Amino acid sequence: MASTNDLKNGLVLKLDGGHLWSVVEFQHVKPGKGPAFVRTKLKNVLSGKVVDKTFNAGVKVETATVDKRDMQFSYMDGEYFVFMDMQTYDQLMVDRKAVGDAANFLIEGFTATVAQHEGEVLFVELPAAVELVVQETEPGVQGDRSTGGTKPATLETGHQINVPLFITTGEKIKVDTRTSDYLGRVNS
Repeated sequence: MASTNDLKNGLVLKLDGGHLWSVVEFQHVKPGKGPAFVRTKLKNVLSGKVVDKTFNAGVKVETATVDKRDMQFSYMDGEYFVFMDMQTYDQLMVDRKAVGDAANFLIEGFTATVAQHEGEVLFVELPAAVELVVQETEPGVQGDRSTGGTKPATLETGHQINVPLFITTGEKIKVDTRTSDYLGRVNS
């Protein structure tokens, strides 16, 4: 249990009959008259739905213990992603639903944060940007470089994103894992 005065970003609360909600934003408000309260923006850990919720200041809220560990993605086993804990070398099988959009950017050897609650995998979180090789893209047309246009490119994971016209097959690029945006070339 914690008080609403102890809220901080990333804290996971257990509300509404055991649903897990992560604190995205919070603001302590002390109006001129009336009691103080805490305005929060909460994200459902499983569904990703974001809601606004207001608590009275000092109210007790139940917190959930979420174990976040850095694990290395090893391989695919059917529909499951197999991660290895680099401390204990234990392997953990995570289904595609828990991996979510991170599946678009995972290649063997990548490190991701795996969050668990009471043995159940809640989500897999990647760094904000990853470096991947462009597996296939059309060649850019000569003279088309100054227009700032984009073209589709398939990454080594099979995920397709838009890249600038000057990017060629085999180049290593940096990609934003939250938006699938091209961030730049990686100089080797």
